[in-house]
Amino acid sequence: VLEGGRVGETYNIVGHNERTNLEVVRTICLLLDRMVQDSPFAPHDGLITFVKDRPGHDRRYAIDARKIKRELGWAPKETFESGMEKTVRWYLENQAWCERVFSGAYRGERLGLGERR
Repeated sequence: VLEGGRVGETYNIVGHNERTNLEVVRTICLLLDRMVQDSPFAPHDGLITFVKDRPGHDRRYAIDARKIKRELGWAPKETFESGMEKTVRWYLENQAWCERVFSGAYRGERLGLGERR
């Protein structure tokens, strides 16, 4: 989008992996069960608490990606499963940063320079 998109245009960047919120949470729980050995919280899906839906609660978030595919030829490189696994692994490997966010010590400052791919 940065290199080929039209200025001022909006593009939906999606992975074509529509899931319910509960399916996403259960996926995270299964990944944690597998990745965190000897967790006192395993199985992690036992931590799920159901609450009354709020008014106007969204049942699903379906996003149309035809425009970005048509105009820029973009398609996702990750599946839902591989992307979730990488995301959960990142959080597990960066717990010190997470603790700074939770405590309020992290104020959004830049943490480093990423590599251009």
